[in-house]
Parts: sequence; C-alpha cells; structure tokens
Amino acid sequence: MSATPSFPGPSGPAGPSGPLSPQASGPTAQHASVDWDAVLRERLPLQTHAVESHIVDGTRVWLKRAAPVRGAGRYRAMAALARLLGLPVLRPVPAPGGAEAIATEVRRLRSLHALGLRVPEVLAASGQGLLTLDLGRPGVDTHSLGNEIEHRLPEGAGPVLALWRQGLAAIGEVHARGTCLSQAFARNLVRCPDGVVGYLDFEDDPAATLPLPVCQVRDLLCYAHSTALYLRAAGALPAARTDTAAWIAAHGEDVRQVMDATLRRLAWLRRLPEDRRWGRDVQRVRAAYDLLAR
Repeated sequence: MSATPSFPGPSGPAGPSGPLSPQASGPTAQHASVDWDAVLRERLPLQTHAVESHIVDGTRVWLKRAAPVRGAGRYRAMAALARLLGLPVLRPVPAPGGAEAIATEVRRLRSLHALGLRVPEVLAASGQGLLTLDLGRPGVDTHSLGNEIEHRLPEGAGPVLALWRQGLAAIGEVHARGTCLSQAFARNLVRCPDGVVGYLDFEDDPAATLPLPVCQVRDLLCYAHSTALYLRAAGALPAARTDTAAWIAAHGEDVRQVMDATLRRLAWLRRLPEDRRWGRDVQRVRAAYDLLAR
C-alpha cells in the first residue's frame, strides 16, 4: 500500500492496545438503514483513486477499488533471493489483486474481527471493490501510527517511545490470538478514539503461504523497518531495543528460532553506513537491524 493508509483511524492520546468489545460481523444497527451494496455499486464507477473516503448519511466510509490482477512472475526474483540467502521471511506472499484480493481482505477482516481485534467493519463487497466503515468519528482527522510517531519527533524520546510501544503491543495482541497481520508497517496501524489500535490493509494472507512463526517474525521486521529511523532520531533506540528483545522472548521458542536465524543471516547489515548521503533506504535498513540485533 501507499504511505496513506487504506482505511485511516483517528489520532489521539496514547491508549490501550487490547481487544475491543464484541460487535456484529455485519453492519451495526445504526448503519443498517443504508443500502450499502447500492452505495458500492453507485460510487465505485465514479471513483478515480484506488482508495477514497465518502460521507453517506453523515457516516464516513472508505471505498477501495480492486487492484489490477497481478501475475506470479513478479514474485520469482524475490523467491530466488530468499532461497539464496536462506531467509524464509523474505519469501514473497502472493498479492494477486482483482476479485481474489478483495475476497481475501473481506475474509481476513471478518476473521480478525471475530478474534476481538479492531479492524474496519465490512459494509459491502463485490469483485470490483470493498466498502468499509471508518474507524474514527465524524469530523475527526485520522492519522496512521507512523505519521503520529513522526509528528512527535520534536518532543523527544518519551512521546515517541510511548507511541512505538503501543504499536508493538498491538502486534503482540494479534500474535497472542494465533494469527498475524499482512503488512505490519506503522502506516497500517491506527489509534481509534478510545485509544485501541486498529489494523489495516489485508489484501494478502501470509499464513496461507508461510509457517505462522515466520509470519510473526515478518510482522516485527515490517514494524522495525517502518519505525527504527524515528526511534534513532528521537534518541529512543536503546530503550526500544530492550523492549524488542523482551517482546521476542515472550513469543515462544519457534518465533525465537526464526528470529535468531534471520539475524544471523542479516549480520552483514551492521556494516551498512549510517551516513545520510547513502540514502534514506539504507539508513532505514541499518536502523532496523540495530533495533533487532541482540
């Protein structure tokens, strides 16, 4: 996904990352009077971007258009690299686009919701698109956790670390329920008005392709890659490294073994320069390795 989250949730003070109260798997009673299938049919042909927000009867919803169908050939190079390096976490997860991706996202949103995790409510879906309820409140600006962390950088290590820890705990909540996210970048985590962290973007299903411990390590790698540079800039990297080590230790032997093997294979990353002139991508990878290395 792009840096703009698919179905944003609101900003607000740091809060809990735990489960939400059970809700119905379909549209809630307050939205039941709207024919959401008709809204999807009417607005989808008029939408110019892949993801857009709409206000319907005072309710903010997000309409995602199905991505173009993608062939399997695009994954071969990454699969070959994963085999060459002996890194299962780099094995590509198919994201086929089209109706299959929409069906995957609907299935994953509903299954995660059934586990008590905060995800957007599915209002309507077809082979061409998906309509979901916004995680926020009307009139409240929404931001990803990544954007919030970046915004807090001038405030120093404390506020940055508090937000980062909330995201790390939220990923742990998912794993504690025996599953994983799809792309656990900070842009796909949002904080709802009640402080609970919500999860976005489920066009693929890593657990259908990879063993669960590999998927869960992959979640941590995505989160580290998207946040470690902010931690370094705020002077919070040492404290976050301690938190990360404890988080991994609490996950059980299978996850620890995958993480240890991954770090051994990636030990060469410590030789990457930290100098800004090498580009932000190099800086981001090096900072992520420094966060994870033990």
